[in-house]
Amino acid sequence: MRLGLLGIDARMMDVALAARRRGDCIVAAHGVGTAELRDLDAPAAGGWEPLLDAAVCDAVLVGGDGWDADRATAVRTLVQAGRPLLLAQPLELSMLWAYELDMIRRDTGALLVPCLPDRLHPFVGRLRDALVASLAGAGPDGAVESLHLERRMPDRSRTAVLAQLARDADLIRAVVGDPAKLSTLGAADPDTAWGTLAVGLSGPTQVPVRWQVAPAATSGLVLRLQSAAGATEIHAPDDGGPWAWTSSAGASESSGFDRGATILGVLDRAIDAAAGRGTPAPDAATWSDAARAIELAETVPRSLTRGRAVDLHREEFTEMGTFRGTMASLGCGLIVAALVVVVLATLVAGIAREFGWRFAGAIVDAWPAIVLGTLGLFLLLQLLPLLVAAPQDGDDQPRPPGRAA
Repeated sequence: MRLGLLGIDARMMDVALAARRRGDCIVAAHGVGTAELRDLDAPAAGGWEPLLDAAVCDAVLVGGDGWDADRATAVRTLVQAGRPLLLAQPLELSMLWAYELDMIRRDTGALLVPCLPDRLHPFVGRLRDALVASLAGAGPDGAVESLHLERRMPDRSRTAVLAQLARDADLIRAVVGDPAKLSTLGAADPDTAWGTLAVGLSGPTQVPVRWQVAPAATSGLVLRLQSAAGATEIHAPDDGGPWAWTSSAGASESSGFDRGATILGVLDRAIDAAAGRGTPAPDAATWSDAARAIELAETVPRSLTRGRAVDLHREEFTEMGTFRGTMASLGCGLIVAALVVVVLATLVAGIAREFGWRFAGAIVDAWPAIVLGTLGLFLLLQLLPLLVAAPQDGDDQPRPPGRAA
């Protein structure tokens, strides 16, 4: 496979190295440092525009380091061109930006694969199965009481914590489902709360979830599923080391995990599925999953500032939903404007008749026709969705790259 690079970061570097190990070629790289170019044996590109050409590369890897407005414009243009992209998570902690890309993807058929490999580890699947069995009353360890995630981080700044939560939130959603409520616990000063931040989540399974930041020399994650009979723990280091599974019954095992090779396999299957040559990788994250995780991370500062829980609404951001919301707001505005016109027209009409201003009075007397015509035009606008073909809401199936929806 011929790959292009637009920026780089640690996770995307792992993917690029995995691609080189299996014989893939990195044909163009923009926004990548000299050391990384040398390690990947990749040529530097003078700009990102060559990545738009399908004849140059088959897919583009997008990294998060050095992210700025120009890089955001480049990604938006690549999606508009229908290019297959593997995107670091998160590129930008903006729910609106993520959903904007999703709406463009629906129109152009671009393939967007988020770099979220952790949910594909076999231990995560086993943890999810244990939770499902417990909720069904068939679990060997009794009822599950809570899920605790301890995120160990050397850098506990606001930016680093929120970026990590945007990745771990996808893992939470993969295990327990979409949360319905989010609450935070931290220091009284929001500026210093990030080093000890704790986030509580409740979801459809009704199993309490707690995600907490902890200091450490090396980064990693500990997942602890607490049940009535004991606890099951998963230790997931970020340095590429093996994952460890332990239980209170004494069982212990480890399993290696190559994040780069795993997500590269997801990209391969997604491209083949879009071309009609197979099916996507089961349980792999979609761009909608990535956008939901970014939304959760973006909600944390609001909850921390307000000091209370925030209800999470599962709204689908589509062109149809945006149109309906715009029409609802416009309709309310027209009603208020019509009331103001009635009052002003009555006042001006009285003054015009008092002073004999016939021309002004005639114009003012025409206000019913003006209001009626405006409301009629607004009602006609409601027919626009019937005249424009659009994909169904919630459509998240990949389409062949470059083919319009």
